[in-house]
Amino acid sequence: MNLHSLLARRAADEGPVRVGVIGAGKFASMFLTQALNSPGLHVVGVADLDPDRARAALARTGWPAERYAAAGFDEALRTGGTHVTDSGDALIDAPGVEVILEITGNPVAGTYHAVRAIDAGRHIVMVNVEADCMVGPLLAERARRAGVVYSMAYGDQPALISELVDWARTVGFDVVAAGKGTKYLPEYHASTPDTVWDHYGFTAEQLARGDFNPKMFNSFLDGTKSAIEMAAVANGTGLVPQDEGLLFPPCGVDDLSTVYRPREVGGALTRTGTVEIASSLNRDGTEVERDLRWGVYVTFEARTDYAVQCFAEYGVRTDPTGRYGSLYRPYHMIGLELGVSIASATLRGEPTGAPTGFRGDVMAVAKRPLRAGEVLDGEGGFMVYGKLAPAHASLAQRAFPIGLAHGFRLRQDVAAGAVLTWDDVEADESVLAVKLRRELEEAARAGTIPGA
Repeated sequence: MNLHSLLARRAADEGPVRVGVIGAGKFASMFLTQALNSPGLHVVGVADLDPDRARAALARTGWPAERYAAAGFDEALRTGGTHVTDSGDALIDAPGVEVILEITGNPVAGTYHAVRAIDAGRHIVMVNVEADCMVGPLLAERARRAGVVYSMAYGDQPALISELVDWARTVGFDVVAAGKGTKYLPEYHASTPDTVWDHYGFTAEQLARGDFNPKMFNSFLDGTKSAIEMAAVANGTGLVPQDEGLLFPPCGVDDLSTVYRPREVGGALTRTGTVEIASSLNRDGTEVERDLRWGVYVTFEARTDYAVQCFAEYGVRTDPTGRYGSLYRPYHMIGLELGVSIASATLRGEPTGAPTGFRGDVMAVAKRPLRAGEVLDGEGGFMVYGKLAPAHASLAQRAFPIGLAHGFRLRQDVAAGAVLTWDDVEADESVLAVKLRRELEEAARAGTIPGA
């Protein structure tokens, strides 16, 4: 509760925390507009493969041009300005940078940047959940050995869900389920970048602002992002995905305690201590009353009859038995909240959530019949979507992870709806992300990493 005062003291004693941003999309833009007026933070540099895109993001989010006109990192450090570059490596190596924000959304690039940052002695806030759910347990362990912090991004839903789980356990409740809300119908799994805006209803004016990526938004709609985020939550909290993956039951905030409890007591869960998504749409397409589309939740069970009595006395909304309660946050503000992770990592040495094992995985599933020789187009594209599975189940199938399902050629045909396997794909074993993923799977099979 004292991060703001710690930041103020740090700024007064040593100057602001020095931050590097890699990737200049929507999430980064939301952070940058807050950092503009945060005296405890100094954005030393912004790196993007397209520097003009980075400059446009800074201009769009309120930065005066003179604030990001520094000709190099030395000048940026000396003047308090910001240098724009096309090189993530150069930013990571810039003298004085303390924490790197990896916001590219590219799991292969994100893995590389995380390793480089950790090895350079920088804390890393991994906004790139795609990379985190694919190889995060190894990255977190690498950071621990290097004496730096590897952290989920506060404001993004996995960190906020992990916070709710931590709260429930700290005060002595048994966690039954945790997750978030989203807009879901089963047919969305087949959505493509060509159909995504029809489902979202954005106006042409909104789309013209320049930071709406159709593949990224489609990954939310087709279920991939939900699978990725719930895998990250499972790996960070010890919750275990259901064998079926995500069921997406429709649910409003008033019914969380009733729906997200085990089936044997009338709920929707096939396992307790799991992750699940609340759909904001009923299966007929009508909207759920008081939905949780933008929010996060945890359901928990009282351990004693006296605690049940207290639930009733203090107005806790429970299931009909009175034993299951819930807590929710109605929305999240994504990059606007990222300063919490930066302050926690640099001033407390603590992550706002991080992997502790390999419990959840995201398998690539064919959206349509795929043919040998086709090149996979990745998350949110036309060819595959991501499906959540317990890590042991994914390993047993030799499932190909969604995070690598981009740019590699298919060896053989894959039927629509089938899980892609390593045998189906010509993966380049020289790529760092492929190497680390192989290492993670070997460690899981050997039992040297918790969870799988």
